[in-house]
Amino acid sequence: MPIRHVGRRRRHFRRTAARDRVTLPPPPAPIHAMASPLHPVSGRARSAGACAAAASRRGWRGLLARLLPRRGAAEAGGAAGGVTLVGAGPGDPGLLTLRGLRALERADVVLYDRLVGPGILALARADALRVEVGKRVGGDHHATQARIHALMLEHARAGRRVVRLKGGDPFVFGRGGEELEFLRAHGIAYEVVPGVTAALACAAYAGVPLTHREHAQSLRLVTAHCKDSLDTLDWRALAQERQTLAVYMGVAALDGLQRRLIEHGRDPATPFALVENGSRPQQRVVAGTLAQLAERARAHAVRAPALLIVGEVAALAGTLHWFGAAPLGEPARGEPDRLAKAA
Repeated sequence: MPIRHVGRRRRHFRRTAARDRVTLPPPPAPIHAMASPLHPVSGRARSAGACAAAASRRGWRGLLARLLPRRGAAEAGGAAGGVTLVGAGPGDPGLLTLRGLRALERADVVLYDRLVGPGILALARADALRVEVGKRVGGDHHATQARIHALMLEHARAGRRVVRLKGGDPFVFGRGGEELEFLRAHGIAYEVVPGVTAALACAAYAGVPLTHREHAQSLRLVTAHCKDSLDTLDWRALAQERQTLAVYMGVAALDGLQRRLIEHGRDPATPFALVENGSRPQQRVVAGTLAQLAERARAHAVRAPALLIVGEVAALAGTLHWFGAAPLGEPARGEPDRLAKAA
Protein backbone atom coordinates (compact mmCIF):
# COMPACT_ATOMS: atom_id res chain seq x y z
CA MET A 1 0.00 0.00 0.00
CA PRO A 2 1.44 3.44 -0.88
CA ILE A 3 2.68 5.50 2.07
CA ARG A 4 0.27 8.37 1.30
CA HIS A 5 -2.72 6.00 1.70
CA VAL A 6 -1.44 4.85 5.11
CA GLY A 7 -1.25 8.46 6.25
CA ARG A 8 -4.81 9.14 5.14
CA ARG A 9 -6.11 6.12 7.04
CA ARG A 10 -4.33 7.16 10.21
CA ARG A 11 -5.85 10.65 10.03
CA HIS A 12 -9.29 9.11 9.40
CA PHE A 13 -8.98 6.84 12.46
CA ARG A 14 -7.91 9.79 14.64
CA ARG A 15 -10.94 11.87 13.57
CA THR A 16 -13.31 8.92 14.12
CA ALA A 17 -11.89 8.19 17.57
CA ALA A 18 -12.21 11.85 18.61
CA ARG A 19 -15.81 12.00 17.37
CA ASP A 20 -16.90 8.77 19.09
CA ARG A 21 -15.06 9.32 22.36
CA VAL A 22 -17.28 8.72 25.41
CA THR A 23 -16.58 10.53 28.67
CA LEU A 24 -17.35 8.33 31.65
CA PRO A 25 -18.72 9.92 34.82
CA PRO A 26 -16.25 10.22 37.68
CA PRO A 27 -16.38 7.45 40.29
CA PRO A 28 -18.50 8.18 43.35
CA ALA A 29 -16.73 9.75 46.27
CA PRO A 30 -15.85 7.61 49.29
CA ILE A 31 -18.60 7.23 51.86
CA HIS A 32 -16.86 9.41 54.45
CA ALA A 33 -16.58 12.27 51.95
CA MET A 34 -20.24 12.26 50.92
CA ALA A 35 -22.01 13.11 54.17
CA SER A 36 -21.58 16.07 56.48
CA PRO A 37 -21.13 15.22 60.18
CA LEU A 38 -23.75 17.89 60.93
CA HIS A 39 -27.49 17.49 60.44
CA PRO A 40 -28.58 19.82 57.58
CA VAL A 41 -31.56 21.21 59.54
CA SER A 42 -30.73 21.12 63.25
CA GLY A 43 -26.98 21.59 62.86
CA ARG A 44 -26.35 18.96 65.53
CA ALA A 45 -23.55 16.43 65.22
CA ARG A 46 -24.59 13.16 63.58
CA SER A 47 -23.39 9.73 64.58
CA ALA A 48 -21.11 7.73 62.31
CA GLY A 49 -24.02 5.44 61.50
CA ALA A 50 -26.26 8.37 60.53
CA CYS A 51 -23.50 9.80 58.33
CA ALA A 52 -23.04 6.45 56.60
CA ALA A 53 -26.80 6.10 56.03
CA ALA A 54 -27.07 9.61 54.58
CA ALA A 55 -24.05 9.00 52.39
CA SER A 56 -25.48 5.73 51.17
CA ARG A 57 -28.74 7.42 50.14
CA ARG A 58 -26.85 10.21 48.38
CA GLY A 59 -24.58 7.73 46.63
CA TRP A 60 -27.47 5.62 45.38
CA ARG A 61 -29.36 8.66 44.12
CA GLY A 62 -26.27 9.91 42.31
CA LEU A 63 -25.76 6.51 40.72
CA LEU A 64 -29.40 6.31 39.64
CA ALA A 65 -29.20 9.80 38.15
CA ARG A 66 -26.37 8.60 35.91
CA LEU A 67 -27.93 5.25 35.03
CA LEU A 68 -31.51 6.36 34.36
CA PRO A 69 -32.13 8.52 31.29
CA ARG A 70 -33.88 11.81 31.84
CA ARG A 71 -37.47 11.60 30.69
CA GLY A 72 -38.74 13.88 27.93
CA ALA A 73 -40.58 17.02 28.97
CA ALA A 74 -43.61 15.90 26.99
CA GLU A 75 -44.26 13.00 29.37
CA ALA A 76 -46.72 13.40 32.23
CA GLY A 77 -44.11 13.05 34.97
CA GLY A 78 -41.86 15.69 33.49
CA ALA A 79 -44.37 18.17 32.14
CA ALA A 80 -46.31 20.72 34.13
CA GLY A 81 -49.89 19.72 34.68
CA GLY A 82 -49.48 15.94 34.50
CA VAL A 83 -50.39 13.06 36.82
CA THR A 84 -48.33 9.92 37.34
CA LEU A 85 -49.93 6.90 39.01
CA VAL A 86 -47.15 5.16 40.91
CA GLY A 87 -47.39 1.73 42.52
CA ALA A 88 -45.56 1.97 45.85
CA GLY A 89 -45.49 -1.78 46.47
CA PRO A 90 -46.65 -3.46 49.69
CA GLY A 91 -44.50 -1.58 52.21
CA ASP A 92 -40.78 -2.28 51.93
CA PRO A 93 -39.24 0.87 50.34
CA GLY A 94 -36.71 -1.37 48.60
CA LEU A 95 -39.51 -2.75 46.41
CA LEU A 96 -40.28 0.64 44.86
CA THR A 97 -39.25 0.64 41.20
CA LEU A 98 -36.54 2.93 39.84
CA ARG A 99 -39.10 4.64 37.61
CA GLY A 100 -41.33 5.21 40.63
CA LEU A 101 -38.43 6.76 42.51
CA ARG A 102 -37.69 9.12 39.61
CA ALA A 103 -41.35 10.22 39.52
CA LEU A 104 -41.33 10.92 43.26
CA GLU A 105 -38.17 12.98 43.01
CA ARG A 106 -39.80 15.20 40.35
CA ALA A 107 -43.23 15.56 41.94
CA ASP A 108 -44.60 18.88 43.19
CA VAL A 109 -47.57 17.13 44.85
CA VAL A 110 -47.84 13.59 46.25
CA LEU A 111 -51.34 12.23 46.89
CA TYR A 112 -50.71 9.04 48.84
CA ASP A 113 -52.70 6.13 50.23
CA ARG A 114 -52.94 5.58 53.97
CA LEU A 115 -50.79 2.43 53.90
CA VAL A 116 -47.84 4.03 52.10
CA GLY A 117 -45.07 4.11 54.69
CA PRO A 118 -42.87 7.05 55.74
CA GLY A 119 -39.80 5.38 54.23
CA ILE A 120 -41.29 5.74 50.75
CA LEU A 121 -42.68 9.24 51.33
CA ALA A 122 -39.21 10.36 52.42
CA LEU A 123 -37.97 9.69 48.89
CA ALA A 124 -40.04 12.56 47.51
CA ARG A 125 -38.63 16.08 47.25
CA ALA A 126 -38.40 17.80 50.61
CA ASP A 127 -40.52 20.71 49.37
CA ALA A 128 -43.21 18.56 47.73
CA LEU A 129 -46.75 18.88 49.08
CA ARG A 130 -47.84 15.57 50.65
CA VAL A 131 -51.55 14.86 51.06
CA GLU A 132 -52.96 11.63 52.53
CA VAL A 133 -56.04 10.53 50.61
CA GLY A 134 -56.36 6.91 51.76
CA LYS A 135 -59.67 5.22 52.41
CA ARG A 136 -60.49 3.94 55.88
CA VAL A 137 -62.64 1.04 57.05
CA GLY A 138 -66.20 2.20 57.59
CA GLY A 139 -65.65 5.47 55.73
CA ASP A 140 -67.51 6.84 52.73
CA HIS A 141 -65.34 5.49 49.91
CA HIS A 142 -67.37 7.24 47.22
CA ALA A 143 -66.80 10.64 48.82
CA THR A 144 -63.11 9.86 49.33
CA GLN A 145 -62.63 8.87 45.68
CA ALA A 146 -64.39 12.04 44.56
CA ARG A 147 -61.97 14.06 46.70
CA ILE A 148 -59.00 12.26 45.10
CA HIS A 149 -60.33 13.11 41.65
CA ALA A 150 -60.84 16.75 42.63
CA LEU A 151 -57.32 17.08 44.06
CA MET A 152 -55.68 15.55 40.99
CA LEU A 153 -57.62 17.89 38.74
CA GLU A 154 -56.96 20.98 40.86
CA HIS A 155 -53.19 20.52 41.06
CA ALA A 156 -52.73 19.35 37.47
CA ARG A 157 -54.66 22.33 36.11
CA ALA A 158 -52.49 24.59 38.27
CA GLY A 159 -49.48 23.31 36.33
CA ARG A 160 -48.09 21.05 39.05
CA ARG A 161 -46.53 17.61 38.60
CA VAL A 162 -48.70 15.22 40.59
CA VAL A 163 -47.83 11.72 41.78
CA ARG A 164 -50.78 9.61 42.82
CA LEU A 165 -48.97 7.14 45.08
CA LYS A 166 -50.92 3.92 45.56
CA GLY A 167 -50.11 0.85 47.63
CA GLY A 168 -49.19 -2.26 45.65
CA ASP A 169 -49.94 -1.88 41.94
CA PRO A 170 -52.41 0.76 40.68
CA PHE A 171 -54.14 -1.71 38.34
CA VAL A 172 -54.58 -4.61 40.80
CA PHE A 173 -57.57 -3.79 43.03
CA GLY A 174 -56.29 -0.22 43.27
CA ARG A 175 -59.00 1.65 41.30
CA GLY A 176 -56.27 2.96 39.03
CA GLY A 177 -58.44 2.42 35.96
CA GLU A 178 -61.18 4.66 37.36
CA GLU A 179 -58.69 7.43 38.08
CA LEU A 180 -57.24 7.28 34.56
CA GLU A 181 -60.73 7.39 33.06
CA PHE A 182 -61.39 10.54 35.07
CA LEU A 183 -58.11 12.16 33.99
CA ARG A 184 -58.72 11.30 30.34
CA ALA A 185 -62.24 12.72 30.47
CA HIS A 186 -60.81 16.02 31.72
CA GLY A 187 -57.92 16.21 29.27
CA ILE A 188 -55.14 15.70 31.84
CA ALA A 189 -51.88 14.05 30.71
CA TYR A 190 -51.02 10.89 32.65
CA GLU A 191 -48.73 7.89 32.84
CA VAL A 192 -48.62 4.74 34.98
CA VAL A 193 -45.69 3.24 36.88
CA PRO A 194 -46.42 -0.39 37.88
CA GLY A 195 -45.74 -1.58 41.41
CA VAL A 196 -45.14 -4.91 43.13
CA THR A 197 -48.60 -6.15 44.02
CA ALA A 198 -49.33 -7.59 47.47
CA ALA A 199 -49.85 -11.18 46.28
CA LEU A 200 -46.34 -11.38 44.87
CA ALA A 201 -44.57 -9.58 47.71
CA CYS A 202 -46.43 -11.18 50.62
CA ALA A 203 -45.96 -14.65 49.18
CA ALA A 204 -42.25 -14.09 48.56
CA TYR A 205 -41.61 -12.61 52.02
CA ALA A 206 -43.55 -15.48 53.64
CA GLY A 207 -41.70 -18.18 51.70
CA VAL A 208 -44.76 -19.29 49.73
CA PRO A 209 -44.25 -19.99 45.99
CA LEU A 210 -47.55 -19.08 44.37
CA THR A 211 -47.03 -21.69 41.67
CA HIS A 212 -45.33 -25.08 41.99
CA ARG A 213 -45.04 -27.89 39.46
CA GLU A 214 -46.21 -30.46 42.00
CA HIS A 215 -49.04 -28.53 43.63
CA ALA A 216 -50.35 -25.48 41.74
CA GLN A 217 -50.55 -24.91 38.00
CA SER A 218 -52.69 -21.79 38.20
CA LEU A 219 -53.12 -18.69 40.34
CA ARG A 220 -56.27 -16.71 41.04
CA LEU A 221 -56.33 -13.20 42.51
CA VAL A 222 -59.57 -12.00 44.06
CA THR A 223 -60.69 -9.21 46.36
CA ALA A 224 -63.10 -9.77 49.23
CA HIS A 225 -63.97 -6.07 49.19
CA CYS A 226 -66.47 -6.40 46.37
CA LYS A 227 -68.58 -3.59 44.96
CA ASP A 228 -71.70 -5.71 45.44
CA SER A 229 -71.58 -9.02 47.36
CA LEU A 230 -69.22 -11.95 47.84
CA ASP A 231 -71.93 -14.10 46.27
CA THR A 232 -71.20 -12.52 42.89
CA LEU A 233 -67.87 -14.39 42.75
CA ASP A 234 -67.54 -17.74 40.97
CA TRP A 235 -66.97 -19.86 44.08
CA ARG A 236 -66.97 -23.17 42.24
CA ALA A 237 -64.01 -21.98 40.16
CA LEU A 238 -62.27 -20.50 43.21
CA ALA A 239 -62.62 -23.81 45.10
CA GLN A 240 -60.87 -25.94 42.48
CA GLU A 241 -57.93 -28.07 43.57
CA ARG A 242 -54.31 -27.72 42.37
CA GLN A 243 -54.49 -23.96 42.20
CA THR A 244 -53.45 -21.12 44.51
CA LEU A 245 -56.00 -18.57 45.64
CA ALA A 246 -54.76 -15.14 46.82
CA VAL A 247 -57.41 -13.00 48.50
CA TYR A 248 -56.93 -9.25 48.97
CA MET A 249 -58.71 -7.24 51.70
CA GLY A 250 -60.27 -10.33 53.23
CA VAL A 251 -59.68 -9.96 56.99
CA ALA A 252 -63.23 -8.79 57.71
CA ALA A 253 -64.74 -11.58 55.57
CA LEU A 254 -62.77 -14.65 56.68
CA ASP A 255 -65.80 -16.52 58.05
CA GLY A 256 -67.66 -16.11 54.76
CA LEU A 257 -64.61 -16.98 52.67
CA GLN A 258 -63.98 -20.14 54.66
CA ARG A 259 -67.61 -21.27 54.52
CA ARG A 260 -68.09 -20.62 50.80
CA LEU A 261 -64.86 -22.34 49.74
CA ILE A 262 -65.70 -25.48 51.73
CA GLU A 263 -69.34 -25.47 50.55
CA HIS A 264 -68.17 -25.38 46.92
CA GLY A 265 -65.80 -28.30 47.27
CA ARG A 266 -62.46 -27.11 48.61
CA ASP A 267 -60.96 -29.68 51.00
CA PRO A 268 -61.20 -28.38 54.61
CA ALA A 269 -57.65 -29.70 55.12
CA THR A 270 -56.24 -27.38 52.43
CA PRO A 271 -53.38 -25.30 53.89
CA PHE A 272 -53.62 -21.53 54.21
CA ALA A 273 -51.18 -18.74 55.07
CA LEU A 274 -52.44 -15.35 56.24
CA VAL A 275 -49.73 -12.70 55.81
CA GLU A 276 -50.21 -9.56 57.90
CA ASN A 277 -48.16 -6.43 57.06
CA GLY A 278 -46.30 -8.29 54.35
CA SER A 279 -42.72 -7.12 53.65
CA ARG A 280 -42.79 -4.71 56.62
CA PRO A 281 -40.68 -5.15 59.78
CA GLN A 282 -43.82 -6.11 61.74
CA GLN A 283 -44.83 -8.88 59.30
CA ARG A 284 -46.65 -11.88 60.82
CA VAL A 285 -47.77 -15.10 59.16
CA VAL A 286 -50.60 -17.22 60.58
CA ALA A 287 -50.86 -20.72 59.10
CA GLY A 288 -53.20 -23.69 59.36
CA THR A 289 -55.89 -25.49 57.40
CA LEU A 290 -58.93 -23.99 55.73
CA ALA A 291 -61.16 -25.46 58.46
CA GLN A 292 -59.15 -23.45 61.03
CA LEU A 293 -58.93 -20.18 59.09
CA ALA A 294 -61.36 -17.85 60.88
CA GLU A 295 -60.61 -19.32 64.31
CA ARG A 296 -56.84 -18.97 63.91
CA ALA A 297 -57.16 -15.39 62.65
CA ARG A 298 -59.21 -14.43 65.70
CA ALA A 299 -56.87 -16.23 68.08
CA HIS A 300 -53.90 -14.26 66.75
CA ALA A 301 -55.85 -10.99 66.36
CA VAL A 302 -54.96 -10.57 62.68
CA ARG A 303 -55.58 -7.06 61.39
CA ALA A 304 -55.50 -5.44 57.96
CA PRO A 305 -53.54 -5.14 55.79
CA ALA A 306 -53.30 -8.88 55.29
CA LEU A 307 -53.24 -11.21 52.29
CA LEU A 308 -54.80 -14.68 52.42
CA ILE A 309 -53.16 -17.52 50.46
CA VAL A 310 -55.09 -20.79 50.13
CA GLY A 311 -53.59 -23.87 48.49
CA GLU A 312 -51.10 -26.69 48.96
CA VAL A 313 -48.20 -24.27 48.47
CA ALA A 314 -49.18 -22.40 51.65
CA ALA A 315 -47.76 -25.29 53.71
CA LEU A 316 -44.28 -24.34 52.50
CA ALA A 317 -44.36 -21.22 54.68
CA GLY A 318 -43.43 -23.49 57.58
CA THR A 319 -40.03 -24.36 56.12
CA LEU A 320 -39.22 -21.77 53.46
CA HIS A 321 -39.87 -18.62 55.51
CA TRP A 322 -36.85 -16.31 55.62
CA PHE A 323 -38.21 -12.92 56.69
CA GLY A 324 -39.39 -12.20 60.21
CA ALA A 325 -40.66 -14.78 62.68
CA ALA A 326 -41.77 -18.30 61.81
CA PRO A 327 -45.48 -18.76 60.99
CA LEU A 328 -47.89 -18.93 63.91
CA GLY A 329 -50.04 -22.03 64.23
CA GLU A 330 -49.57 -25.73 63.64
CA PRO A 331 -47.91 -26.80 60.34
CA ALA A 332 -50.66 -27.33 57.79
CA ARG A 333 -51.33 -31.04 57.11
CA GLY A 334 -48.25 -31.96 59.10
CA GLU A 335 -46.21 -32.42 55.92
CA PRO A 336 -44.20 -29.26 55.16
CA ASP A 337 -41.00 -31.35 54.98
CA ARG A 338 -42.37 -33.36 52.05
CA LEU A 339 -43.47 -30.22 50.24
CA ALA A 340 -40.13 -28.51 50.88
CA LYS A 341 -38.25 -31.47 49.38
CA ALA A 342 -40.50 -31.36 46.33
CA ALA A 343 -39.67 -27.67 45.89
